[in-house]
Amino acid sequence: MKNRWLIVTSAVGIHISIGSVYAWSNFTTPLMDEFQWSASQVQLTFSLAILFLGLSAAFLGHFVEKHGPRKAGLLAAAFFGIGVFGSGFAVNLESLPLLYICYGVLGGIGLGVGYIAPVSTLVKWFPDRRGFATGLAIMGFGFAAAISSPIMDSLIKSVGIANTFFILGAAYFIVMTVSSLYLEKPPVDWAPKGFKEKVKAGKVATDLSQLTANEAIKTPRFYYLWIMLFINVTCGIAILSAAKPLAQESIGLSTAEAAALVGVLGLFNGFGRIGWASASDYLGRPNTYTTFFAMQIILFALLPFTTIPILFYIMLAIIYTCYGGGFSAIPAYIGDLFGTKQLGAIHGYILTAWAAAGLAGPMFAAWMKDATGSYANSLMFFSGLFVIALVVSLAIRLEIKKVKKESSVANKPVRLA
Repeated sequence: MKNRWLIVTSAVGIHISIGSVYAWSNFTTPLMDEFQWSASQVQLTFSLAILFLGLSAAFLGHFVEKHGPRKAGLLAAAFFGIGVFGSGFAVNLESLPLLYICYGVLGGIGLGVGYIAPVSTLVKWFPDRRGFATGLAIMGFGFAAAISSPIMDSLIKSVGIANTFFILGAAYFIVMTVSSLYLEKPPVDWAPKGFKEKVKAGKVATDLSQLTANEAIKTPRFYYLWIMLFINVTCGIAILSAAKPLAQESIGLSTAEAAALVGVLGLFNGFGRIGWASASDYLGRPNTYTTFFAMQIILFALLPFTTIPILFYIMLAIIYTCYGGGFSAIPAYIGDLFGTKQLGAIHGYILTAWAAAGLAGPMFAAWMKDATGSYANSLMFFSGLFVIALVVSLAIRLEIKKVKKESSVANKPVRLA
């Protein structure tokens, strides 16, 4: 029997590796300076990686379920490691298209498979603490940039861009391979000690249903989850991309001060992933997401008019936690609503919302900046989007009650925390 806490450690190892994609900005200026590529040309590499993350998660989710987390993790290690390593050849050949293929396409595929494989496994190992377990792994993804950034910066200065890609590609491949080898699904009908007794006593909520991925996408609640994640990520990633100039506009921070603020706020992104996901085990996933959206309606509406620095910092910090928490609580929510039969595949389908939002959010914020001269004007629009998300978070409750009622009539009582 595998130790489920070592399964968590393995999951964190994979997520810390692939989460380094959020430190891509370390390569932006060096690539622009060395090859005279434009900012948009270099940034497209990152956008492609996020796009293929969502697409590969959707298309390869069934691979995860069919072949298990170990093979899926090894596949992710191969794609991501080769993608990053191959980026070094792209730099040596001064080939932007090859960089897109290696880091954007191959690396992006590794990102998608590597993201869902350990998370879907953790949900099955921790039926008693789903949010906490998935939050730990996804927190690793959130903190990866803070860990990778100084290493990347040091390597680029000491050995050059191409060699940095070679070193990182090899390192990620090794870490992800070793981590993947320990991943495994729990035995059929396995449960932690005392869990089955709590279920029989009605002290633990059971899953609303046990559906395949193809069955799940035919239900309204699947699309409710998709919309909620899309809006949370669209608004969150937009403010992440605009936080530095927004701080300069709103409270007059210098460039260096604004950069330092963004670095500190990144920690709240990571802590929000474990904090909100753990809280969702007690609050319930529906209450957690409704709280996200109600808070952010107010925060996004007030932020453009906030000129007191300490209030500005606190509001941004809360927004960052909600952004991270939206990612970490969604796998547990999927398990609650659809069970664990094909959770990896369903999670992959849901993550297409991330791919779409990764393109929509920053592009819209940039367009508003060009059109109005300020990032602040886009925040009122995002506040309106959160009103829609709040309504959806309430609508999904009606869907849950409907399914519960139908199950009760069929003598299949279910409850949802």
